[in-house]
Amino acid sequence: MNEPSMQASAEMLSVLPQLPRGADGPVFKAPWEAQAFAMTLALHERGLFTWKEWAGALADAIRNAQAAGDPDTGENYYHHWLQALETITVTKSMVSETALARRKTEWEHAALHTPHGMSIEL
Repeated sequence: MNEPSMQASAEMLSVLPQLPRGADGPVFKAPWEAQAFAMTLALHERGLFTWKEWAGALADAIRNAQAAGDPDTGENYYHHWLQALETITVTKSMVSETALARRKTEWEHAALHTPHGMSIEL
């Protein structure tokens, strides 16, 4: 990780005490979790939102999930992270809801039509 990314990551870790982490930093159960984390860092580094804004978006996503019955065991943390990322990118006009919905549909279609073990290509 380059120096700005390390600084941003350290700042984010201080704002998000519930972030799953080990001795060396954040931990991920699947590649998509690491990718969502990296996208969030990259968008922050470009100045598209502050960590305070991010923490608020993530807190809202977790609160909404809990209100819908999420047991808050930590197993769905990165699902909440992804929801927050989608919400903040729409709210801050980085992507439209229509474009986001279209990409999700394209991704689902590609995933359903990709043989097991192969990389999904859009």
